[in-house]
Amino acid sequence: MRAPGESGRAGRRADGRGENRIPPVTAVVVAIAVYALLPQPLLFAPRFIVPAVELVLLVAMMITNPRREVERSRWSRRASLALAAVLIVTNLSALGLLLHALLQPRTGGAPLLIGAAQVWLTNVIGFSLLYWELDRGGPVARRSIARASLPPADWRFSQDENDDNVVEVARTSSARSDWIPVYVDYLYLSVTNSSAFSPTDTMPLSSRAKALMALQATTALFVTLILIARAVGSLGGG
Repeated sequence: MRAPGESGRAGRRADGRGENRIPPVTAVVVAIAVYALLPQPLLFAPRFIVPAVELVLLVAMMITNPRREVERSRWSRRASLALAAVLIVTNLSALGLLLHALLQPRTGGAPLLIGAAQVWLTNVIGFSLLYWELDRGGPVARRSIARASLPPADWRFSQDENDDNVVEVARTSSARSDWIPVYVDYLYLSVTNSSAFSPTDTMPLSSRAKALMALQATTALFVTLILIARAVGSLGGG
């Protein structure tokens, strides 16, 4: 018999199918498209060089796991980390060019406002992919390795501490349902960090997690300040 409050449903780790690749792949495709559409002043290389590199890395990742994250070789994990790093570094470069463009006289306002929004969105996607790949050894390790043998967690999700709550909440906790985070959970973490400039319900545990979240929040803060300053300037000019 099941203990009171247990749901009887298999957790994400127990299904044996691996994590679905569609959400992270969709996010990468969106980021590639957004970069390809950036205003010209925010590009530091020919427009399609960076998207081409990102597509090559994406294909390299999908060769091993075209549909689900069921196995991961050393080179495919490196390709995944490299893809996230390229997204983040090129986006930081675009932010620097955006700040430089704002200091130039007679710079068009509308393209820069759109570019700032594109930088913010790419910031969310790039860091979400990096968080997803780093935490507890990555998506394959999180599902295939026994919890006692997993690398230390970089983030603590609310499900990781809900096992002593009321039954309907505790039912989906990590301890009772064998819950494990998937890409959407890291995307939500990235969105909230870029919006609130601080952790919300998901807490960073490791030094690298804190450093990465600080970098992301600082980038998002700069973009937000640019948008506000530009909007105020437009109102004043009107």
